[in-house]
Amino acid sequence: MDYRTLYFTCQDNVGWLTLNRPDRLNAMSIEMVRELRHFFSTLDERPEARVVVVIGAGRAFCAGFDVKDLTGLVGKGSDEVKGPSGLATNGHMLQRNVSDVVVHMRRAPQPLIAAVRGPAAGGGFSLTMACDIRIAGASARFNANNIRIGYSGGDMGSSYLLPRLIGLSRAAEYIYTGKVLDAATADRIGYVSRVVPDDQLEKAAGEMALDMLNATPFALRLTKELLNANIDAPNLDAAAQLEGRGNVLCGFTEDAQEATRAAFFEKRRPVYHDK
Repeated sequence: MDYRTLYFTCQDNVGWLTLNRPDRLNAMSIEMVRELRHFFSTLDERPEARVVVVIGAGRAFCAGFDVKDLTGLVGKGSDEVKGPSGLATNGHMLQRNVSDVVVHMRRAPQPLIAAVRGPAAGGGFSLTMACDIRIAGASARFNANNIRIGYSGGDMGSSYLLPRLIGLSRAAEYIYTGKVLDAATADRIGYVSRVVPDDQLEKAAGEMALDMLNATPFALRLTKELLNANIDAPNLDAAAQLEGRGNVLCGFTEDAQEATRAAFFEKRRPVYHDK
């Protein structure tokens, strides 16, 4: 699929996905939602990209949904069905596509790193939540602005993801009010892993991605699966059993043996065969 609102490149096993509507602060149009859904649902077909960095073009990460697109949707209804039922049909189909984006992000086998400068508002905030790790430029600003424009503060998985990232009380504060979470506060409460100057953002994200490539490809994919499963594990015993099975599977791979040889005996960087 050729994308018009996204740009993707891969170098040295690190993929870079750029939200590419800088003239609209990378606000999500209906077209961008469809393209994001397609991209993340097909990431398992890009094994050469073992880690993916998500970044916005220009001075913003993503300013949420494009108001022009939403206004047009509300104004015209469905082509097949006019009136309120047509609006509901269009709205339901769009919301399904929107929700699918973050579901596919969590299912993607690659770790996702959000590199955020400028505003990440509404749906843009949710995109950062769905990534595994967040690095903020000093200008980064996060907020669930839906609540301030007549919609629920919970959208694109935010009511599920945000409490798990910063705790229920803090999540409620930001989702109920739409107040801005600045980069320094995001760092202090653990929403982001670190804050760097804006001009160092790509470098910091790239270095973190390269750090992950020291793991075998299979172990890295499996570790993301384990974190996704065990965040909702019913108890420690269930979590430990999943971890144990994962480590047994990893131990049988050729890459695990290569990693052991390289790290402990030959003191060199491993060369992995899996992608």
